[in-house]
Amino acid sequence: MTQSQMNSRERRNQKEQELDVKYFWGGKSIFVAVFQTVVLYSAPEMHNSHFPLLCWQVVFALGALFNTFWLMEVGRFIFGIGGESLAVAQNTYAVSWFKGKELNLVFGLQLSMARIGSTVNMNIMGWIYSRVQDLLGSAGPSTLGLALLIGGVTCVFSLSCALILAYLDRRAEKLLCKEQGKTGEVIKLTDVKDFSLSLWLIFVICVCYYAAVFPFIGLGKVFFIEKFRFSPQEASAINSIVYIISAPMSPVFGLLVDKVGKNIIWVLCAVLTTLGSHILLAFTFWNPWIAMCLLGVAYSLLACALWPMVAFVVPEHQLGTAYGFMQSIQNLGLAVIAIAAGMILDTRGYLFLEVFFSACVCLSLIAVVMLYFVNHLSGGDLNWSAKKRAKLQKAAASDSQLITAPVSQPWLTEVC
Repeated sequence: MTQSQMNSRERRNQKEQELDVKYFWGGKSIFVAVFQTVVLYSAPEMHNSHFPLLCWQVVFALGALFNTFWLMEVGRFIFGIGGESLAVAQNTYAVSWFKGKELNLVFGLQLSMARIGSTVNMNIMGWIYSRVQDLLGSAGPSTLGLALLIGGVTCVFSLSCALILAYLDRRAEKLLCKEQGKTGEVIKLTDVKDFSLSLWLIFVICVCYYAAVFPFIGLGKVFFIEKFRFSPQEASAINSIVYIISAPMSPVFGLLVDKVGKNIIWVLCAVLTTLGSHILLAFTFWNPWIAMCLLGVAYSLLACALWPMVAFVVPEHQLGTAYGFMQSIQNLGLAVIAIAAGMILDTRGYLFLEVFFSACVCLSLIAVVMLYFVNHLSGGDLNWSAKKRAKLQKAAASDSQLITAPVSQPWLTEVC
């Protein structure tokens, strides 16, 4: 075996180990996200899910500080619990306080802030580590642990924001006379059996699409080094462009979808663009910046158009369960695909891996087409224009005010 082949094998093993750590908590979080929706929706204060994140950062940093890898794994496990709960809580807050015409922009802003945080982390943590190393005069576990503890300040800030949000949420409920659970419906995990076919198709789109994005980015750096002969710095730059693009573009696309409507059409455009991106990377030697920029645009567009559709097809009292189940299915897909991607990479190489990712996107494309026809035949509103949806929601609100006392979120009552 030549030196270049040995280096290639070493890089692959390193990326597979990174994927193993990344999805260490994936199997557990498949169930956690669904189970905790009952708790979150009956007591949805977001600080309930922020506290585990603060704990994980401290435990993870202490594991590094004392050079104890198993303690770092425990911290990662705790992160899985808090991370999934936080995602469900964010989505539940979004659909609780923003109406249909605003929802796409809100989800776009959520994604944008998440990607900004990821980008800042990737660029700042190395600098913090270097400053701590200069201060201590040596590298090692102590330096890494202290750098991670300093990074944990962001978790404290995030928890503080969640506490403020919880206060504002309770205050708004009192001012608006909005009581939790006033629908009279009990939140149960058995709500899953009542999910419509449209919602299940949304789940399939979510699983198949994200399975072709996140695992690819996890293995992308080595892919660009081996196929396009990029330097490690160039490979890191192009691999991160998806998240960099999504930061500014997500709010823009969210606002665009809000103004136009037609969510299914936007999702279809995003899936087709992603499929084209993977085909370019698999079968051509074109400049990969083109394909990766297309992937970044498509990734931003899909998140803004897909996730808000859940609020259009389920009753209000099932929103927490629906988003929790969607999060869990996404985790299941990522956990399984990460394992499959590693096996394909070991036995077949990157060409077959790209074909595999393209097949996942094709399954997502089939689900989008099915969703279009199911929605059309059932008279659903997933592909309504923004003007039509706003007009019908306004009419529904007027009717409800004439018949009864004001009802919370009549737009959801009408839509569902």
